[in-house]
Amino acid sequence: MTTLADRRWTLLRFLTPAMGVSLPMLIAYSPIAHAELGQARTDFGGIGLMQTPTARMAPLGDISLNHSHVSPYLRYNISFQPMDWLEAGFRYTAITNQDYPASSDPGRSYLDKGIDFKLRLLKEDRDSPAVALGFRDFGGTGLFGSEYLVASKRWYNFDFSLGLGWGYLGAGGGIDNPLSALSDRFDERSSENPEEAGDFEFGNLFSGDMGLFGGVEYQTPWSPLTLQLEYDGNAYRSEPFDSPISQDSPVNLGARLALNDNISLSAGWERGNTAMFGITFRGNLAGVSQPKTNDPLPATLQAAPRHTTRDWDKVTADLQDNAGMRVRRITRDDDELIVEAEATKYRSMLESEDRANRILNNHTAENIGTYRYRWQSVGMSLRDDVHDRQAYLNAASSAAHDQQYHYGLYASALTQPSDIPPSGDVLYQSNLDQFTWSLSPGLNQNLGGPDGYLYQLYAKLDAEYRTDPNGWFSGRAALNLADNFDDYEYVANSQLPRVRTNINRYLEETSLGIYNLQYTRTMRFGQDWYGMAYGGLLEMMYAGAGGEVLYRPFNSPVAFGVDLNWVKQRDFDQRFDMRDYDTWTGHATAYIETGIEDVLAQVSVGRYLAQDVGATFDLSRQFDSGVRIGAWATLTDAGDDYGEGSFDKGLYVSIPFDAFFSESSRSSTTIAWQPLTRDGGARLARRYTLYGLTQDRDMGHYWDDYDQLWK
Repeated sequence: MTTLADRRWTLLRFLTPAMGVSLPMLIAYSPIAHAELGQARTDFGGIGLMQTPTARMAPLGDISLNHSHVSPYLRYNISFQPMDWLEAGFRYTAITNQDYPASSDPGRSYLDKGIDFKLRLLKEDRDSPAVALGFRDFGGTGLFGSEYLVASKRWYNFDFSLGLGWGYLGAGGGIDNPLSALSDRFDERSSENPEEAGDFEFGNLFSGDMGLFGGVEYQTPWSPLTLQLEYDGNAYRSEPFDSPISQDSPVNLGARLALNDNISLSAGWERGNTAMFGITFRGNLAGVSQPKTNDPLPATLQAAPRHTTRDWDKVTADLQDNAGMRVRRITRDDDELIVEAEATKYRSMLESEDRANRILNNHTAENIGTYRYRWQSVGMSLRDDVHDRQAYLNAASSAAHDQQYHYGLYASALTQPSDIPPSGDVLYQSNLDQFTWSLSPGLNQNLGGPDGYLYQLYAKLDAEYRTDPNGWFSGRAALNLADNFDDYEYVANSQLPRVRTNINRYLEETSLGIYNLQYTRTMRFGQDWYGMAYGGLLEMMYAGAGGEVLYRPFNSPVAFGVDLNWVKQRDFDQRFDMRDYDTWTGHATAYIETGIEDVLAQVSVGRYLAQDVGATFDLSRQFDSGVRIGAWATLTDAGDDYGEGSFDKGLYVSIPFDAFFSESSRSSTTIAWQPLTRDGGARLARRYTLYGLTQDRDMGHYWDDYDQLWK
């Protein structure tokens, strides 16, 4: 499993196509553009009007990139809709009238980071409005911290909203807080403290005076244009850093123009004296896909031959090229043909097996009645998928037999693989010895620190040599193409060992480095136990050795793993010399498929690279498209030693390659956002994990593509 930094490709190449945006779309206006009512993005990102949110939600899987400028604030926002009822986003705000004290550049504006959440409480119906509860700037500095309750109701071409806000959203309201009757803590709201960036200020939630906000959006007869009118609940007397802003009117006016379905422009007049301009790019990750026009057509079903083929080299080549199976062994046991293979091409196992059924049917005599696919991953058996040949042929030829095959009345879809090698006649065997390589671009980046946006663009050469089914050498070399890490000057004061914050030294002192060079072996201990051991240059900054054990019951929503590693810090030239620092690091991890809207929860407890001890919490949701959106947070005993940010956290989007290309692929790339590079909560970036290598252990959405088989 590659590091997050190494797996980051450029945002323009991967995220923009995922949103349905291409270069011509950036410069061409579409006359059929339609500005969907209730889908405008606020100055803060997320669905709303200008300064204020509404109870509206984006479609499931929606992602938007938004930039707004209303002096003295420049805001850069990204918002996700991971569930129907949940909107989440993060934001950078440049406060142009404040310097960044930590930066060596006296002209650099203060940069604030914030995380937002909005939860739908009620759906709109004929008589009732939609209602949502929201949290703005939650877990950041709290400079713009707010909580709110808002309702929205549509009436013909108008969408009305009315809300009640605490904190920044309600700073001008002066309405006594009724929650004060429950506790004195609701009487007053503490002021923001930029020095405590990253803390969760739970004591401030719903505290202090309240204020009303609201407004209306109007869909004009010209479909690309909507108009907005809002009442802003903030009086701008208590702005960050005690810098009040003049407000001539609490009423804001705005307009939004949709250039096409993915791009819109916004403009407004806010506070009665200030212009606002913004641009929004949006798309949907839940349904992103490309027609697979470059995939080979499935083989045409033919009548079974009189005799089973002896040319198994040709059959295995067809299985590789057409069915995406790297075959290790084919065995015949009485009337059953057992194919042991690794999946290499299609994310859908059912699609691979359908293609393989066709190939095997055309090369095997009628006395073979069952095809058993024993799926493996780097030598570890994961599951057996068993297909009754006649049931498959009946379903392919007649809809009357379709449901019988679908629901497994005559074919068992999944079974636990046996620990005993298959008996019978071995018809084909390969040790899978082979050398593979690839050349691709990579991006290291850091955004949100005092030094601004830092990047390194590099070319990476990956190579792998399989010594046997369970062992392989892997390596990665990286050639620096362009970077601005010379600007990386601010390294925060910390009592922790410098386990990550010397990243600039690794990038400055060599243009050609070895990011990875290791040997890895896997094993299967029994029905539900898997193991892995590895050693070498494990990542850009660390060499060492380690191992992992994973308990993953067959088709179970729960798995448990433990990894333990001894590592030594590598020299800055990224060759074979070492520095003085070494440590033990490792974690016990629980993986839980919650069963709630395809959400995977991961909880890891252990020791981190800086010898701090704590836990990492990771929640992610995978859509049918294969795209996974997630967030993580790490809390350790580093305490005040951690420095700015208080704890490690971030968001990520993992996108399958075949979402962009016309050929199927099981590979993916990850785009991650981490506000700061710090030493606390830093984990070893292991290239492989057993949970990732055994992902086909679960049935997952096996039957989801069934209706596509016969088209």
